[in-house]
Amino acid sequence: MTLSLLLHLCDSLFPTGGFAHSDGLEAATSAGTVASADDLRQWMDVVLEESLGRSEAMAVMLAWRVSSEGPTADLDALDHLDSEIHALRPSSTARAASRAMGTRLLKTWREIHPELASNRRLPAADARVTLPIAFGCICGVAGIDQRSAAEGFIYMRLAATVSSAMRLMPIGQTDAHTLLARTLARVPATLDAIERRFERGERPGAFAPAFDVATMAQQHVRSRLFLS
Repeated sequence: MTLSLLLHLCDSLFPTGGFAHSDGLEAATSAGTVASADDLRQWMDVVLEESLGRSEAMAVMLAWRVSSEGPTADLDALDHLDSEIHALRPSSTARAASRAMGTRLLKTWREIHPELASNRRLPAADARVTLPIAFGCICGVAGIDQRSAAEGFIYMRLAATVSSAMRLMPIGQTDAHTLLARTLARVPATLDAIERRFERGERPGAFAPAFDVATMAQQHVRSRLFLS
């Protein structure tokens, strides 16, 4: 049952609005920074290693830990973590998008699982939370194990990147999914690295200036793939 719950959360059909945000890839392809399959491979490496491996997937695992503590869950610590993840993204549009998707995810999950409506291990029904925090909390409450939660989140984000790339640049389905498979093969090593960071007491944090600049420039792209 927990596998089906995780698959449902990661499905592109789940109404979070994630399909409408390409995390700067529109600006990067428009500027010619990402113009080939090799460029896309390097872009996805940065997404996996920096944006996910050092920040968002770490946040998913930390949120999972809080929500798995049962009735004693420290929601103040969760609020602090959410603020931390929100502040780590330099782009105001990226911050707003993460909060919008996280809030929508949490709201929709409560609606389709009314038995969780009063669960005190989840943020309040009217809370605005970033996507990694909402995802990690839901997985913790749903009984999905910590590593699977992070792996599912990483897959969801990388698959969304490839989906955007197929609309933005001349790359076919086979080449795009070959690249996705290659990147996914590195996910176990990324999760191992996250666990080692936890052992050293590290907190989420990332440094990917080119990625951040592309995300900030996205609002100025003349021809947009998405309306958002």
